[in-house]
Amino acid sequence: MTSSQQRAELQRRIWQIANDVRGSVDGWDFKQYVLGTLFYRFISENFSQYIEAGDDSVNYASMTDEQIDAAGIKDDAIKTKGYFIYPSQLFENMVATANTNDALNTDLKAIFNDIESSANGYPSEDDIKGLFADFDTTSNRLGNTVADKNKRLAAVLKGVADLDFGHFGDSQIDLFGDAYEFLISNYAANAGKSGGEFFTPQSVSRLIAKLALHGQSNVNKIYDPASGSGSLLLQAKKQFDEHIIEDGFFGQEINHTTYNLSRMNMFLHNVNYDKFNIALGDTLINPKFGDDKPFDAIVSNPPYSVKWIGSDDPTLINDDRYAPAGVLAPKSKADFAFVLHALSYLSSKGRAAIVCFPGIFYRGGAEKKIRQYLVDNNYVETVISLAPNLFFGTSIAVNILVLSKHKTDTTTQFIDASKFFKKATNNNELTDAHIEQIMTLFADKKAVDYQAINVENSEIADNDYNLSVSAYVEAEDTREVIDIDELNAEIKKTVANIDRLRHEIDAIVAEIEA
Repeated sequence: MTSSQQRAELQRRIWQIANDVRGSVDGWDFKQYVLGTLFYRFISENFSQYIEAGDDSVNYASMTDEQIDAAGIKDDAIKTKGYFIYPSQLFENMVATANTNDALNTDLKAIFNDIESSANGYPSEDDIKGLFADFDTTSNRLGNTVADKNKRLAAVLKGVADLDFGHFGDSQIDLFGDAYEFLISNYAANAGKSGGEFFTPQSVSRLIAKLALHGQSNVNKIYDPASGSGSLLLQAKKQFDEHIIEDGFFGQEINHTTYNLSRMNMFLHNVNYDKFNIALGDTLINPKFGDDKPFDAIVSNPPYSVKWIGSDDPTLINDDRYAPAGVLAPKSKADFAFVLHALSYLSSKGRAAIVCFPGIFYRGGAEKKIRQYLVDNNYVETVISLAPNLFFGTSIAVNILVLSKHKTDTTTQFIDASKFFKKATNNNELTDAHIEQIMTLFADKKAVDYQAINVENSEIADNDYNLSVSAYVEAEDTREVIDIDELNAEIKKTVANIDRLRHEIDAIVAEIEA
């Protein structure tokens, strides 16, 4: 089955599951059950594969829990995988009896609690704790009676079980990412929530990862200060063989549900617990990874123009992330707070690629002063304007800001990529060809008419530190060029023809009347 066929089958299956539970579970809540079940199936299969170790004579799912206890493998398994699942707790065994299990909802709750608590006292405890918090199998959102809850849970379990891609790890697509993207696109608008707040489309994620990693043969670690579902970090993973990313993946997320999804996503992409560190909390006022910086690669799609405490906290102006700029981002627009945070955590050899709201590049006040700090210290490598309507929940044409501390000249590159997109049903898309076009412009650093230009920082300063792409890249005039002399000649010729025809008609009429 090709990747496009698998993606279509995944979407068909999710829609079928939705029809089975429609009317009881809100679409936005429903996504938690689908994603949670995908995760449950994956870790069950992954754990079974680990225990079986490629030996066809071993079938972990058919063993008894007592046999496993007698074998004494639990401690080593938790140290390696980060968690433990007994055979009776495996996804496939729960699915087999789902339709007849009168205690399905409470059994699942107990299993999820056991998986999480299996890590207690081990190095993986923080990575496993609360993973299933949003997969509440006893919630009234599933129905008012136990029978209703079990019926709908069984439908979701069966639906995910019927995804016939072989083992999840062998699938041709990003199951979790594709499922999340499909659910977001179908439910975000109806739920009144911004999909862009939770998810960066995979094509944009690929571009951001390529920008941050460009020119680096190896990186110490990758960081996303507003990690969302983890899609940006995982796109970065796809750019390198895993052994070249020396110390793994780091991220911080303020939304508890999305924080859990981010950790699930790491496991789903075979990033072991000791190779990722996702923290819960407010990056701007309570950053978690100050002791782990600097990072060679930073990728981020922070929330656009959110409020933050800013100048109401007088200690923040002395924070080593914000102090160098001499001013804090406005309380009503935290965008540049995220930018300065990323810059502070960036290594001297690395790059940060950050999705930004376009208004921060031309507004005055504190934002202008922060732009001045970035330009005068030569930290801005490139500003890229993307096409509109690439993100779920917003039609804004966002920009990507690329920061670097190792520039060898004093120019800033501006790229107009607003024409690079493919029209799709709900949103525009960046194709692989578009990404390569943008990366070629970025890497070559050559002036290309209507697409790219390099501007001296002194010119930017003279232009009020405006970093808008449109202020420097000339827009192509697509109007038809008209030669006035040629047009006048054509008009003269046409008038002469009209006069000739009029005389001929007059002659014919006169002849008829005679």
